[in-house]
Amino acid sequence: MTQPTIQAPGDVMFSPAVKAIQARKGSRESYTHVEQSRGFRHEVDADLAGRLAEATSFYLATASADGQPYIQHRGGPKGFLKVLDSHTLAFADFSGNRQYITQGNLSENPHAYIFVMDYAHRRRVKIWGTARVVEDDAALTASLMPRGYRARPEQVILFTISAWDTNCPQHIPQKFDAADVAEALAVRDARIAELEAELAKLKGAGASPASVS
Repeated sequence: MTQPTIQAPGDVMFSPAVKAIQARKGSRESYTHVEQSRGFRHEVDADLAGRLAEATSFYLATASADGQPYIQHRGGPKGFLKVLDSHTLAFADFSGNRQYITQGNLSENPHAYIFVMDYAHRRRVKIWGTARVVEDDAALTASLMPRGYRARPEQVILFTISAWDTNCPQHIPQKFDAADVAEALAVRDARIAELEAELAKLKGAGASPASVS
């Protein structure tokens, strides 16, 4: 992958109109300090890679040439949203309802945005960038298809990162994936069964239940 020309991440995230409102409402100074000190991030680091490796769901936002917005959900097994290099993400785009709104938008407006919500840990990742659809690369599609996942890959979406940031957990409700809950309950039930069997064995041997730790 060729490294893109980098626009200042703060300018990607905050348009002049946004900065004007920040100035009016008193937050522009603090964001200016961030931009001039550590800066906002625009490359994949260990933190972002780790978060994406655990993601089973995200939202992809695009807009038409005249600005009509659209958000599309994408889901899959952990790791289905892959890091190709320090600036590029990719995923196999599975066949769906065949509306092709995202693809149509990207054909005339490459600007895109990925929003990853982790309810279990109450954290979120916002990723600004550009995206394009690749329809004619069977090898790339195969490399991005999660092994054993029951879905038909129709194409690939490549996402070039311009900026990314995380948010505080404020107002994020804590929710857990059904599979994770089922696994935790299975562990609990197995432990209960183990203790009940131990108790029954001790009772059969004439031991007092009070002696069971």
